[in-house]
Amino acid sequence: ECEEYFQTSHAVTFNSLASGLSAAIGAIGIGPGDEVILPPWTMSATAAAVLHWGGIPIFADIDVNTYCIDPEKIESLITEKTKALIAVDIFGQSANIEALKKITKRHNIYLISDSAQSVGAKRNGKYAGTLGDIGGISLNYHKHIHSGEGAVMFAENSEIALKLRMIRNHAETVISELPINLSLTNMVGHNYRLSELHAAIGREQLKKLEKIVVARELEVKMLVEKLQNLEGIVLPYVDESNTHVYYMFAMQFIKSNFKVSKKVFIDEMKNLGVPGLSTSYINLHLLPVFQNKIAIGDKGFPWTYVESRNDISYAKGICPVAENLQDETYFSFYINDYSLGKKQIKFIYDSFARVIDKFIRTNN
Repeated sequence: ECEEYFQTSHAVTFNSLASGLSAAIGAIGIGPGDEVILPPWTMSATAAAVLHWGGIPIFADIDVNTYCIDPEKIESLITEKTKALIAVDIFGQSANIEALKKITKRHNIYLISDSAQSVGAKRNGKYAGTLGDIGGISLNYHKHIHSGEGAVMFAENSEIALKLRMIRNHAETVISELPINLSLTNMVGHNYRLSELHAAIGREQLKKLEKIVVARELEVKMLVEKLQNLEGIVLPYVDESNTHVYYMFAMQFIKSNFKVSKKVFIDEMKNLGVPGLSTSYINLHLLPVFQNKIAIGDKGFPWTYVESRNDISYAKGICPVAENLQDETYFSFYINDYSLGKKQIKFIYDSFARVIDKFIRTNN
C-alpha cells in the first residue's frame, strides 16, 4: 500500500523512525570511524542512528530560510571517511535534494532523507522521503498521521531494502535463506518491527493524509494573510520546488525592530493565552554527548577508535546560522497540534499585533 501511495519501489515499516534510521545506517554499511554529515537541527535520533553503528556525526549548517541543511556548507566537510549525508526535511518541507544529489554522486556517498516532519510534502511532485537512496517518514503520535508509534522507510535499491528488512527482524535468523553473495556487514539485527495493530491503524490513517494536508495548507494561507503585514517578524519561507505541510509554523524575530528580547516577546504572547509557542529548536552538536565525546562505553568511542579522525570539533561556532537562530531569532508556533478556524486565527493575529505594538521600536 505504501509503495503504491508514495510511488516507490520498496516501503519497509518500522516501529519508529529512530529504528528505521538506525537500520538505514546499518544497511549502507556504516562502521566505526565512518563519517555521516547531517544538520544540527533535527531530533537526536538522527545522530544517534549514526552513533549506533560506531559512525561519527559531522554537522553542517542550515539554510536560514528553510532550516534544512545548506548544500553550500557540505563540500568542505567531506573527507575520505565520509560515507553518507542525511538531509532532514525539517518542519514540513523538503531539503534541496537536487543540489544534495549532485554532491553525493560526485563523492560517491549515500543520500538519506529524514522526512519525519514532512509526511505528505512534495518536491517537484514527488513525496519527501522518496528522493534519496533511502528515506523515511514518521507515524508517531504528534505527526500529520499516526499509528501511535511507527514509521515507513523507502528505498529504490532491492539489496538495501532487503537489508532494512533483515536488520528490522533480528537479521541473523534468516541468514541461511539469503543470496550467497550478500554482504553480512552490520547484519546484527533488532526487533524493530511494526506491530500488526499499529500497521492496521496506519493503513486507515494513510487514507486521510491528503485531506489533512489540504486542510493544513488552507489554515496556513489564512494565518499568513493575517500576519504578513505585521512588523518585526519573518513568516515561513517555502522553496519554490516544494509543497509545505507545516509541522511547525517557523518564524524569525527581527530583534533590531524591538525594545525587548525574543524571550520577553514570546512570554508576553503566552501571557495573552497563545498556546504552542516555542523560542527554540535544538543544536545537536552542543549537547553533552558531543561536547564530551562520550557515546558508547566510557572511553570515547567512536571518536577514540584507531581509524577515526582526531580533529573533529563540535565547538560552538561550527554552525553559526543554526546557533544564531536558536539564540537570537527563531521562534515557532506548533501548528500540528491544532485545528485552526477563523476565530482562532483572529485571536493569534490580535495577540501578535498587540505585543508588537507594545514592544516595537518607534524609530524604525
